[in-house]
Amino acid sequence: MKDPRLEQLADLLLTHSLKIKENEKVLLSGTTNSKPLLKELIKKAYSYKAIPYVDLMDDELKRLEILGAPDEKYELANKWNMERYKDIDAFVQIIGEENDAEFGEVPAEKFQQAGRIMKPSNDYLIDNKKWVLLNYPTLGAAQKASMSFDSFYDYVLDVSTVDYKKMEEAQKPLKELMDRTDKVRITAEGTDLTFSIKDIPSVMCYGDNNVPDGEVFTAPVKDSVNGTITYNTPCPYQGITFNNVSLTFENGKIVKATADKTEEINKILDTDDGARYIGEFAIGVNPMIKEPMGDILFDEKITGSLHFTPGEAYDEAPNGNESAVHWDMVLIQRPEYGGGDIYFDDVLVRKDGLFVLEELKGLNPENLL
Repeated sequence: MKDPRLEQLADLLLTHSLKIKENEKVLLSGTTNSKPLLKELIKKAYSYKAIPYVDLMDDELKRLEILGAPDEKYELANKWNMERYKDIDAFVQIIGEENDAEFGEVPAEKFQQAGRIMKPSNDYLIDNKKWVLLNYPTLGAAQKASMSFDSFYDYVLDVSTVDYKKMEEAQKPLKELMDRTDKVRITAEGTDLTFSIKDIPSVMCYGDNNVPDGEVFTAPVKDSVNGTITYNTPCPYQGITFNNVSLTFENGKIVKATADKTEEINKILDTDDGARYIGEFAIGVNPMIKEPMGDILFDEKITGSLHFTPGEAYDEAPNGNESAVHWDMVLIQRPEYGGGDIYFDDVLVRKDGLFVLEELKGLNPENLL
């Protein structure tokens, strides 16, 4: 039996996220296990008189393709992608991860090679077209989340279809406050970090580009970060999951990085000069996402969390940092995770995961549900 929530999700992606219009061309890229959602997207696209195109992907085949790829392969792929991206109006990327270790045996250099050469077409797509990214519920993802598949399936559809209009209104006061803030201080267990966000725009996220969604992000002034942050959630990157990650900064640069895989994390941070600087600071506010599952699309939206991201800055919140790396790492500040505070210009804004300023209390979970 068809789940009616898939039709609801497809409609949300096309009308809320992409604001699809008649005769617009939309590229639907998904893994083979996401066919039920792709089918609904195709039907919905035609119902809105848009024109869908479909790419089916497979992680096992992709791993083999990456392992043997010379530079010329990515140079041609970048050229092809650039041309087809010029011909579309919107893009949906659906990820259906079955094995989070599928790419674990691919050398980091291979990902760096691909990221470097494919960056022009990827940047063109992100900067010039409407796009949205989401994860489809799979057995592998359910196992990673320590949930039964049925429970995980329901969870994904529920967190993906929250009231994004209500969330948008609640985020506006936080954006206004961040836009006029200079100094930020973050404290938690193993964390005491200061930086400036002066004159860098903040961006509200309420289902336009990510589903599920729920964050407001900006970036630190590149050389302003000082102190240490210790993350209390798993930090996955290119098929490897890092735990107990701690980063120490001096004048913006990561001068010390430790984890359960210290050698490997430093190798990633040495990808290029920008990988040791921060490209994003964001506050997570999705009221239905509470626990980490090692999937950053969900984890970075956890209520009571923040993420502080080594690598590339987004064009919407530019701080001048460029890198082939963009590695979202999440710190949860709710009491059961050790608590913690966020200060803006020496004023307490959020304590133990809950906003304390009156104008921001609409973002606390009980007010968003």
